[in-house]
Amino acid sequence: MTIRTLITAGTLAALSATTALADVKVGMITTLSGGGAGLGIDVRDGFMLAVEQSGRGDIEVIIEDDQRKPDVAVQLADRMIQSEQVDILTGIVWSNLAMAVVPSAVAQGKFYLSPNAGPSALAGRGCDPNYFNIAWQNDNLHEAAGAYANDAGYTNSFILAPNYPAGQDALMGYKRMYDGELGGEIYTQLGQTDYAAEIAQIRASDADSVFFFLPGGMGISFLKQYADSGVDLPVVGPAFSFDQGILQAVGAAALGVHNTSQWSKDLDNPTNVAFVESFQAEFGRLPSLYASQGFDTANLMISAMEVADVDDQDAFRAALEAADFDSTRGEFAFGPNHHPVQDIHVRKVVQEGDIFTNVIVATALTDHADAYAAECQF
Repeated sequence: MTIRTLITAGTLAALSATTALADVKVGMITTLSGGGAGLGIDVRDGFMLAVEQSGRGDIEVIIEDDQRKPDVAVQLADRMIQSEQVDILTGIVWSNLAMAVVPSAVAQGKFYLSPNAGPSALAGRGCDPNYFNIAWQNDNLHEAAGAYANDAGYTNSFILAPNYPAGQDALMGYKRMYDGELGGEIYTQLGQTDYAAEIAQIRASDADSVFFFLPGGMGISFLKQYADSGVDLPVVGPAFSFDQGILQAVGAAALGVHNTSQWSKDLDNPTNVAFVESFQAEFGRLPSLYASQGFDTANLMISAMEVADVDDQDAFRAALEAADFDSTRGEFAFGPNHHPVQDIHVRKVVQEGDIFTNVIVATALTDHADAYAAECQF
């Protein structure tokens, strides 16, 4: 699938006529089909909304579907770099795809701005001056969940996540902050939809709580099956397991669950209030954290374009590092490895009319940086 020049909705397509003489060409590789499509669609829509709102006619965006396959993502990136001659790459949701694409892209002198995937390998020894993560390092939201579990008095968590880089980072992050014992630890298959065996192990354990990281369709499947199982242990997780798209599919089974996020629709700052309102007006749905990350990624890029030419890599890199843009999160800054230093909040799933959503109830970690920055040497 190829979507060119600012096409995400009818009102966005009107801008395409202005891109023939584009000064900055962006290659967006993201997931637009299959079980993870909702995540990529939200990244895309948030990014393109920011481009539209900027009013700029010097940005061309080439959008491709990676089908959640590393080999497809690599082929797309190679074509975008060699044939399309993009200046900036962005869009990847899944960490295994990021690990397949990012090192080669930055080695070829391209900027990569990550709106989601933040594998530990790219935050530490594998960092690069041209790689920026605008979301979080993979461990971060899970570290906050571990901190919350301590505050909630949980002492024997059963933990599970898919067996890929982000899943491994997730369980590592939770255990880094969590003080209790483990009632069990399982790595599931990426893309798995049947969790009967895992739920049986939870039932047979002596756990007092369940922590899981299962984004997209995986989270929908697990939550529905868990609710039907009759297992009544309290559940905690990162926002990826309780995000806007998942909640609408799961419904009342998720009510009252606590989860951790650097963003929420009810963050009370002018940029976020305007973003939530404009996104809902444009697309007819509430934004997710993926949409907010796409929106912030585009606005970071645009802020750098205001003061530097992308062809002047040193100047453009310095402009990105300054992060002089209004984030949906409020305050935003990069650490020395180009990953965010930010607050991470505790949210609770609630129902507002017919909509299931999240509201902030606490802050788990303040000005939190990742654990790998010291390993990064530019």
